[in-house]
Amino acid sequence: MTEILVVNSPAEPPAEWDATVFLAGPTPRARHVASWRPAAVERLRERWRSRGHGRLVVFVPEPTDGHSWPTPAVQRDWELRHLDRSDRIVFWIPRDLRDLPGLTTNDEWGWLKDSGRAVLGTPPDAPSVRYQRAYASGHDIPLCDTLEATVDTALAAIGPGRRRVAGERDIPLNVWDTPVFQDWYAAQRAAGNTLLGGRIAWVWRRGAHVWLWAAHVRVEIAAEGGRVKDNEVVLGRPDVTAVALYRRGETPEQSTVVLVREFRSAARTADGFVRELPGGGGRTERDARTEVAQETGLVLAPERVRAHGSRQLAGTLAAHHAHLYSVELTEEEIALLRSDPGPHGVAGDGERTDVEITTYGELLRSARVDWSTLGMLAAVLGTAEGRR
Repeated sequence: MTEILVVNSPAEPPAEWDATVFLAGPTPRARHVASWRPAAVERLRERWRSRGHGRLVVFVPEPTDGHSWPTPAVQRDWELRHLDRSDRIVFWIPRDLRDLPGLTTNDEWGWLKDSGRAVLGTPPDAPSVRYQRAYASGHDIPLCDTLEATVDTALAAIGPGRRRVAGERDIPLNVWDTPVFQDWYAAQRAAGNTLLGGRIAWVWRRGAHVWLWAAHVRVEIAAEGGRVKDNEVVLGRPDVTAVALYRRGETPEQSTVVLVREFRSAARTADGFVRELPGGGGRTERDARTEVAQETGLVLAPERVRAHGSRQLAGTLAAHHAHLYSVELTEEEIALLRSDPGPHGVAGDGERTDVEITTYGELLRSARVDWSTLGMLAAVLGTAEGRR
């Protein structure tokens, strides 16, 4: 059933919804100044009803009668809470320096413009919006010239929405829809835990797509009698593949392993580079072979690739998994890799990799690789295939 609920300040919203829009922008403070929000609400009603989806909640930061304002603290807290959780934030700025200066709007735009949820609309001739329009144009933020187009763009980005209940409502769609969030949340529910709420502290976008996010969550832990954990952040990014390329020796420690050396900004190594297994974004065997070809130049047949399952790499912080694969190489392939160490990688993605060949024992004795890499190699070289 299609349903549209308008929630005016300081009213509480319903316990569940499919989509939310916050109408941000200059607010009239004098009775002779008309609000632009009723027209936006009518446009939302018209467009949402024609789409035939579920419940849309529209947050309107004005009292129902336009005059009975709550205290400033109540108003501020209401706005901050619902700006944080809204799926799209319509910034319509028909700025009038006398009657609709939009000073609070400037602050809201400042901290929400890179959230991946902002849609900016202004009349092209409005005063003092040149900075906002220029920023939107240069940072993949939808920019419109009319209120109607701004509303329509916000709804198009939301699509059909997703039903969220109780604490789930604090997770906006652009994070909710990421595979890693859904996998993390499915694991929590399978353990009997309850998401009581949270806040998306930060996102990193590639274009309009959210690639990395940090969520401050509140979770009720079933196995601990309902204790609530609310002092941690969950970091999410797409899952990755990692491929152990090796040539077995008489013992796992004597086995030859192939690494790629790459500059990573987070490295705390002596030379500023990390050594890791070839790999990258994805989950499948095909993804794994593609990454090996890009990072080492080695082309592998599908039937040679063994799967070892997936696990988290840093379970105290990051929710994503590494999907581990392995291939035992021939002496000829090892020689080929030694003869052409690089550079390899996809230059257009800022990637440059060089092949390094060593032994598992040398890696155990040095600090050249991180614990996750050692653990993945141990999982492969400790199997019957890796030991024989």
